[in-house]
Amino acid sequence: MARRCDITGKGVLVGNNVSHANNKTKRRYLPNLQEVTLLSDLLGQPVRLRVSAHGLRSIEHNGGLDQYLLSTRDAKLPEDAQRLKRRIKKAQAAKAA
Repeated sequence: MARRCDITGKGVLVGNNVSHANNKTKRRYLPNLQEVTLLSDLLGQPVRLRVSAHGLRSIEHNGGLDQYLLSTRDAKLPEDAQRLKRRIKKAQAAKAA
């Protein structure tokens, strides 16, 4: 399973541990991923996602999963989030009709 946020696309970064003697060894900076279940109001069902702590704060700041996805440009979303956004838009259109 990839260590990548389903909402923001944030992934693993690489860098160096630098000792006092200035020796450098490779290390990985892992994102703070959480397995969460978020309720989608328009779909009427829970959605299970692996989201970074930053992504979770962004979702709550925008008023929920549906509002976050609908207000974010497709270019900023990973493929899985774009697929979920299309499902939400389709449910929104069906609800309006």
